[in-house]
Amino acid sequence: MKKNLILTCLCLVSMLVSAQNTSLKEAYKNYFSVGVAVNQRNISVPEQQALIKAQFNSITAENDMKPISVHPADGVWDWAKADSIADFCRKNKIKLRGHCLAWHNQTCEWMFYEKKAKFDKRGHVIGNPKLVKKEVLFARMKEHITTVVNRYKDIVYGWDVVNEAISDNKMTKNPYRESTYYKICNGDEWIRKAFEYAHEADPNAILFYNDYNECDPVKRDRIYNMVKEMKEAGVPISGIGMQGHYNIYGPSEEDFEAALVKYSSLVDHVHITELDIRCNQEMGGQLQFSRGEDVKISNDIKLLQETQYDRLFRIMRKHHEKLDVVTFWNLSDYDSWVGVHNYPLPFDKNFQPMNLHKVLCNFDPKVDNAVIKEDFEPCETCQPGQEYPQVNSQGYVRFRVVAP
Repeated sequence: MKKNLILTCLCLVSMLVSAQNTSLKEAYKNYFSVGVAVNQRNISVPEQQALIKAQFNSITAENDMKPISVHPADGVWDWAKADSIADFCRKNKIKLRGHCLAWHNQTCEWMFYEKKAKFDKRGHVIGNPKLVKKEVLFARMKEHITTVVNRYKDIVYGWDVVNEAISDNKMTKNPYRESTYYKICNGDEWIRKAFEYAHEADPNAILFYNDYNECDPVKRDRIYNMVKEMKEAGVPISGIGMQGHYNIYGPSEEDFEAALVKYSSLVDHVHITELDIRCNQEMGGQLQFSRGEDVKISNDIKLLQETQYDRLFRIMRKHHEKLDVVTFWNLSDYDSWVGVHNYPLPFDKNFQPMNLHKVLCNFDPKVDNAVIKEDFEPCETCQPGQEYPQVNSQGYVRFRVVAP
């Protein structure tokens, strides 16, 4: 049996945006900073350097400040790549977000095990050695966090201190991911310690809890409740990072706005930390990505992506006083961790701006702030008895679309 879906759409036809295409950081200078996650190639190739400097005023190291990158073994530090990104920011006077200090993935696995444990070349433990006591873990965490934060405190204005500690499993009562950190501590004490150590090292830094699928109502409330409880206990969490690994179908405007508003009621700083919108149905972080290396994007899919970006940025502009920074996760589709042919970013594989870039930059604040009058009447060109399209006194048009 066929069912009909009735949709009502509003669009403003009396206004055409005539603004010239501009940079992202210039377009949003009165709203929030616009950031980008970079790799070593991005800060080394002159054309890519120029793109970063022209478009963005905040930088995140995509991988080069993660625990395993700078501290691959006990007593071993590798600063070369992280230093090069920090130096690029210092030279070009671009502020730097630190990412990240404690995470179950890309982490220092050696922290979890007794000294006699063996590890492969990638830093992954071999066999099943004995876990250390939590006091040993905390001492190692403190050394790591203190050393990293102190090294970059002159340029890093905020840290993703703890990354992805909340479970995606809606069926379990335990809101936490049962990572090795969690197992050693038999709970969330490691999260509290990470924030305490980071705050001791740099009392001026903004300290974030950062996670994906953060707009899902169940996970949203788990994140909110965890941060609320810890703040009430004196844990120095000052921000929440909404990663923003979305797709063309979700999250809904309602879920995105509800999460942004809820988090901002709890902390002083909310950042969109890892934004990309892929052209498929996958979302979040722990997925087997459909990289689609031979798939070309259709005009219909492009329009869906542009519309999703436009909807979410309209909400960000609406709540810009609650939002400090919006960071795209990678400089271009060529770099993207979800695959170049998922077309997730405003710049294509050749580092050229997509039409999406124009959509994001050439918004009209009058449309954002419009209060729509409900004085719609059938258009004068309607056939007798035809109710739609309707026009109101402001020039808005309301359509009804009937679809199977």
